[in-house]
Amino acid sequence: MNFPEILSLFKQGKGTVKSHMKNLIEMAAADGSFMDVEYDLLKSIASQNGISESQLKEIRKNPGNVKFEVPNDPADRFKQLYDLVQMMSIDNEVHPEEAKLCNLFAIRFGYQRTNIKELIEVIRANIKNGQNASETMKRVSLLVA
Repeated sequence: MNFPEILSLFKQGKGTVKSHMKNLIEMAAADGSFMDVEYDLLKSIASQNGISESQLKEIRKNPGNVKFEVPNDPADRFKQLYDLVQMMSIDNEVHPEEAKLCNLFAIRFGYQRTNIKELIEVIRANIKNGQNASETMKRVSLLVA
């Protein structure tokens, strides 16, 4: 692999992470409010993905500058969906707009429409029971295949 290919992969990864942060911000705001618990989760996920709080604020301020990207890796794609479901559920209340948006993201990530509702319900149950994304992905492997 030559340097331009490596650079391209690096840029794609960072772009995908920024896209994910933008998606999480959209999910947090979908119910018309952006609660502290949602912002705390957003900061935590951003930190795990190498995004600083200042970068997060820039994405929130200028979401149009961030292009929607779907991760190439199925595990990364699932982790992003898991994070979105977690954001949707963090305040213990799922607003209809949040549910619609979560379904839309799942479709855009390539999950089968016929399985999305069940997939999201299983992810929510696993989050509630304290399972992380990796454990949850193992449990839903038949739904995402």
